[in-house]
Formats: sequence, structure tokens, C-alpha cells
Amino acid sequence: MIAAAHSHQPSIAQLRQIATPASAYSVLPFGVEALDSRLGAGGLRTGALHEATAHSAALVDEAAATLFLAGIAARRAADVPGPVLWASCRSDLYAPALAQAGLLSANVIFAQPADDAELLAVVEDAVRDGTPSAIVAEARKVSMVATRRLQLVAAEADLPVLLLRRQYMRDGDPFAEPSAAWTRWKIGAAPSERLQVAGVGRGRWEVELTRQRGGEPFSLIVEGSDETGRLAVPAGLGHRAAETVGAVHSAAA
Repeated sequence: MIAAAHSHQPSIAQLRQIATPASAYSVLPFGVEALDSRLGAGGLRTGALHEATAHSAALVDEAAATLFLAGIAARRAADVPGPVLWASCRSDLYAPALAQAGLLSANVIFAQPADDAELLAVVEDAVRDGTPSAIVAEARKVSMVATRRLQLVAAEADLPVLLLRRQYMRDGDPFAEPSAAWTRWKIGAAPSERLQVAGVGRGRWEVELTRQRGGEPFSLIVEGSDETGRLAVPAGLGHRAAETVGAVHSAAA
């Protein structure tokens, strides 16, 4: 189709890419074409703040969101020397589950600050120190100012900060609050494949990117992180069928 005469004007996404070219920062791809091709940089920017939250307050969705970030951290740690710092005010992490997503406890430093304010200070100090290969932090309320600080220090250190936004109200949405994060993800459990014999198949997740800089939101069904931290598109689903039914929810600013 021949473009209209006025279409030579660059789009907003193109202007963002011009302002921040992909060559200006390193990228951690998922290794899944259905995901990487939809991300503006062909993967996750490493020097950035990335947020994830569960689709609901259900434990299965909370677990899926936690393991989604664990898989990203595991793949980063496999490429870059240094431990993963996991900071949380709670003590409910289950190390064997993290190991199934590729994140062995021997490669993780756990920090348990007293509250979210102290947690954010610990994360910022760790980023500036530069020892971790990646940082995962769990918090309930994080201000826009705090996310801007985390985005800035992450960019300066070229170190990924993965923020798990815990739900603090059963019907609340942590993404209703504005954020300077590079990407924002909602993760939830999806029905797994039925096996020919009795047993449980590889877990499936609904992965919804509600916001990304320089790109559009999207939603996919994927198989959860394996022992190397990698996701996969279910083999039994075609490209179109892998896309989750229903429109992507409105992205929070």
C-alpha cells in the first residue's frame, strides 16, 4: 500500500528511538521471538527499571509474577558475573521454586529491610555499588519520585532493577500509580497443557505488557520459566492463538 503524503512524519515511537537509540544501551532478550519482536529494543533494556505485578491477589498469580522476574534475573546472572540481590520486607520466598526458574540460592543475596523506604535505599545503594548482576525488589507502595531515582541510577550503572509491585489491597491495582519504569508487566497463571497421562504439565502464564517506552502494549500466553530462566511459546498454539483473548487493559502512565 502506498503511504499517504503526510506519513513521512516520524511516529512517536520512532522519535523515542531516535532520542534513545538501541545502540546507546545493552539489551537482555527473552530469546522468544514472539516477545522480543514486540519489544522496542528487541529485549529488555538492562540499565532500566522494570516493574511486574500479579493479575490478581491470588497466590498462583503472585507466584507467576515472582517467577517471571526470577527468570529474568537468572538469565542476566548467567551472562554477567555477580550475585542477584533480592530485597523484600517479607520472608516468604521459596528457594526451590526460584531454582526451578533458574535462580539458585547460592547465586542470590537476600536482604530483608524493615519497610519500603529502607528497601528502596538498599536497592539504590546496591545499584551504585555495582556488585549485583541484577536486583529484584518487592514493594507495595513506591512513589513516582522513587521510580525516577531508580530508573536514573539503573541507567547510569547499566544494571537491571526488577520491581515486584505487591498488591496492598485485594481489589487494588499497583499500576494505578504512575511510574518512570521502562516496562510494566502484569503476570497471571493460565491453564496448563493437558497431559496424556496423569500429571502436571509445564505451567503457563498470561504475560501482559501494559506499558513500554518506544513500543506498544501486548499480551501473550507463554510457558513459564524453565531451569535456565527461559520462557517459551506453547508448541501446540499457533502465533495468533498464543495471543490472549480480550483486549489489553489500558496502560497506566
